Amino acid sequence: MEKELWQQKGEGHRGRLRDRFLERGLDGFTDAEVLELLLTFGTPRSDCKEQARALLALFGSLAAVLEAPVKGLQKVDGVGPKNSIALHFVHAVARRYLRERLRGKRYVHSSREVTDYLQHALRGLKKEVFMAIFLDSSHAIIDTEVIAEGTINVNTVYPRELIARAIALHAAALIIAHNHPSGALKPSPQDLHLTRTLFIICSWLQIQLLDHMIIGDGYFSFADNGLMSSIKDESSVLLTSLA
Repeated sequence: MEKELWQQKGEGHRGRLRDRFLERGLDGFTDAEVLELLLTFGTPRSDCKEQARALLALFGSLAAVLEAPVKGLQKVDGVGPKNSIALHFVHAVARRYLRERLRGKRYVHSSREVTDYLQHALRGLKKEVFMAIFLDSSHAIIDTEVIAEGTINVNTVYPRELIARAIALHAAALIIAHNHPSGALKPSPQDLHLTRTLFIICSWLQIQLLDHMIIGDGYFSFADNGLMSSIKDESSVLLTSLA
C-alpha cells in the first residue's frame, strides 16, 4: 500500500511537470526539472528527482549532462541504460533539428543559428572534428558535413575531399569549423596554416572561404577577429605572383 501511494505521488508530480510544459513550454523550468522530465521517458514509473540533481552536481550544467557519455551518466545511482539513452537521444534530435533548420537560409541572416548549431554539434567532444558548411552563390546554406575526425591539421584534412564535396554540392562558398576538446579558443599555428592553405585552394577554384570557427568554451571566429582579412591579404600576394 505504501509503495502504491509513493508511485501515485511520483506520477502526480510528473504529470504536473508535463502539464506545465504543455501550457508554457520550458519557461520557469529549472535545469533539474528539465532533466527530471527527460529521465522519466526512460523510466516512467520511477521518481527521477534525486537522479536529476545528482547529474547536475556531477557534471555541473544541463549542457554537460546532455553531452556526457552513456557510461558517465550511469555513474549516478538510479540512472540506467534506458534513461541515459533517452538523454542521448534528445541531444541527437536537437542536433538534427538545428542542422535541418539551417538549410536554405542565407548565412548573413542566420549567423547566430549557425553558431548555435556548431556549438551544439562540436562542444564537449573528446576528439577534434572538422566540419564544413556549404553555401550557394547567394550564401544560402546547402548542407553541413563532417569532413574529418582526429587531430586537425593540413595532413588530416585533405583539401581535395573538401573541394570534391563542394563541387558535388555546387557550393560557391564555405564556412569551416572544428572543436578544441581542451576548451581553448586561441587558434594554433596548425589552425592558421590549414586556413591559409584552404583559402588559397578555394580561391583558385573561385570558391569563397568565408570563415573558420573554433568551438571550445565559447567560440572563436576568424572573420570576426580580422584573421580572414589578414589571410586574404597574404594570399592575394601569392596568388598574384603565381598568376
